[in-house]
Amino acid sequence: MKIMLVISKTLFFLLMILDIAVFAAIFYLDSTLGEEYKIKKGDVLDFDTSVPITAVYDGVKLSQSGKTNNIGEEFDVQLKAFGIIPFSTVNVEVVDELHVAVLGTPFGMKLYTDGVLVIDLTDVQTKSGNVSPAKKAGIKKGDYIVSIDGKNVYTNEDVSAAVEASAGNKMNFKIKRNGVIKNIEFCAEISEETGSYKIGLWVRDSSAGIGTLTFYSPATGIVCGLGHGICDEDTDELLELNSGEIVTAEIIGIEKGESGSPGQLKGKFTYKTIGAIDLNEENGVYSFLEGDINLSNLTEVALKQEVEDGEAQILCTVDGTTPELYSCEIKKRSSSYLSPTQNILITVTDKELLEKTGGIVQGMSGSPIIQNGKLVGTVTHVLIDDPTSGYGIFAENMLSTISEMKYEELGSEVS
Repeated sequence: MKIMLVISKTLFFLLMILDIAVFAAIFYLDSTLGEEYKIKKGDVLDFDTSVPITAVYDGVKLSQSGKTNNIGEEFDVQLKAFGIIPFSTVNVEVVDELHVAVLGTPFGMKLYTDGVLVIDLTDVQTKSGNVSPAKKAGIKKGDYIVSIDGKNVYTNEDVSAAVEASAGNKMNFKIKRNGVIKNIEFCAEISEETGSYKIGLWVRDSSAGIGTLTFYSPATGIVCGLGHGICDEDTDELLELNSGEIVTAEIIGIEKGESGSPGQLKGKFTYKTIGAIDLNEENGVYSFLEGDINLSNLTEVALKQEVEDGEAQILCTVDGTTPELYSCEIKKRSSSYLSPTQNILITVTDKELLEKTGGIVQGMSGSPIIQNGKLVGTVTHVLIDDPTSGYGIFAENMLSTISEMKYEELGSEVS
């Protein structure tokens, strides 16, 4: 009797451990897999995971359903762990093979904001003491000043001129905060230091820098780069675009990255126009191409479920204008990281690149990641404490943004 009791308890604990393990595995899958997938005509939806996953449509395996035979077909499928435990439903779209011209070349960018961006608030030294008129009135860091007393402002000089012209009288500031327009009224104060009227604001009207072009889409005429948006260095917010331009550039130096101190590529603009910045999006910058582009390197874009842990290559330019391939390793993939630009964890393994840059440095954002002859992603971030490693975004995600841009352009032309 005691032996049977011991066996029962052991079996109970084994089953409990098994249940916990299965639950943990399913929770991991649910938290790392995305909600939308593309597959090529006639293919199956496969996942490179430690737990086998079966895609089921209308009670049968997706591969047996015939739903993948028509390009443009879109439907929902159920995912089952071990082929029996349902844990998620995802949307699937059947697409044709996708090819782009992979680049990896440096480019320069200059972007003018939609209004003037407030990057900091400060005190004004007056006869009555230190005051901050703008802060007291409710203006905040990250606001965009659109107009003052009904006159649009586009530059730092526009703001200074309007404040000085007010002569201390009440002004009406139209600001944009998180997409919402607000009107704020207040008066400037005379600065004891300069003798001019001040409101206690630091503002910025433009941003410039060096990045890497990722690919050109011949089907849409759009070129893209960075893999993340252009953000203000002080507010860390995505800059709202008024106008901008991307031009050719050349890498002329390297500041090597170290733990705790990310390095950077140093470059200069060569000013051959590539195009206007038509979109500054969370996952990159996009432009309808105006100049010429090299179309000799057409490469298939891998769908995100095709990306594997293991060897890969980064195509980047660390000297001059000519990109080279450097070895790296993909350590982890996820469609559900906290940031949509951090789908792939990569580590540089190439001795030459490590010697030159220390790993991933600023300016390499946008560098294509190649695996098994396909474009799988784009470098986006470096790990501050370990410059040999960083994150990348799936190339498929950037291509989806391009498709939406082309659709919107065609829509506006028709209407």
